[in-house]
Amino acid sequence: MVRTEPRLADLPFAYTPEPRKRFQHVWWKHILLLVLTAASTYINLGPWYTAGVLLILGAHEMGHYFACRYYRLDATLPYFIPMPLTPFGTMGAVIRIREPFPHRRALFDVGIAGPIAGFLVLIPILFLGMHWSRVIEVVPVSIQLGRPVLYQFARWATFGTIPDTHFLDLHPLVIAAWLGMLATALNLLPFGQLDGGHITYAAVGRRATPISLVTVGAAVTMCFFSINWLLMTVLMVAMLLLTGPRHPPVINEYERLGTGRLALAVFAIVMFVLCFTPFPIRILSP
Repeated sequence: MVRTEPRLADLPFAYTPEPRKRFQHVWWKHILLLVLTAASTYINLGPWYTAGVLLILGAHEMGHYFACRYYRLDATLPYFIPMPLTPFGTMGAVIRIREPFPHRRALFDVGIAGPIAGFLVLIPILFLGMHWSRVIEVVPVSIQLGRPVLYQFARWATFGTIPDTHFLDLHPLVIAAWLGMLATALNLLPFGQLDGGHITYAAVGRRATPISLVTVGAAVTMCFFSINWLLMTVLMVAMLLLTGPRHPPVINEYERLGTGRLALAVFAIVMFVLCFTPFPIRILSP
């Protein structure tokens, strides 16, 4: 006679948990934050700006979200961040990913999907806004927006060379695209758990840590030249203190990205160069 131990599933008190449901959303939170962000951006710059900003930021975050859906990584829908007391009415949008990345390919794809989606949406918005902008005679202005390479190209392609005696009266869609470029550039900084940090870690592994530290050092240095960098630097230092200098590891760290994804990493650098401006906002003396 052979005695066998009963299986757990055969016992009367056995409990087999159901698989955790992914992509469960608290819809009212997302809708409320979207409405509040629409209101705060509308109050500042009107309906065109609101439409442009929500499309660009929404495309960026939905790029991350759909990449998560592809890899079955549990994630939330975008949380828009209203900031009614700031000039632009918003601090952007975020999604929350609720489980670790299985491998470097997933980390890379999720990290780069957002910037690419937002970039592809902001380009037509930028050129349409430039088409609707006007060249007028110089008027006194107290604030000047920085001019990323992509902005300068769109300006030149639309108006050619504008004399120093004239001023470009920007359509609100251009300002929305400008904010999208700023958000794209900042997110592509190769630091921590920013999109650029994900891409860098997926591409070079643990060698991303010194790159991340150099990025923080560069941001601190930029604060001495422009107060614009203060908020971003504080956020980066806070992230550094809370989570440490190393990017959280993926489950399989030894998977190669392949030539195609490395080419996309180069494209991420191109997007950064096109969207970056070292001095986003300048206060002009009267």
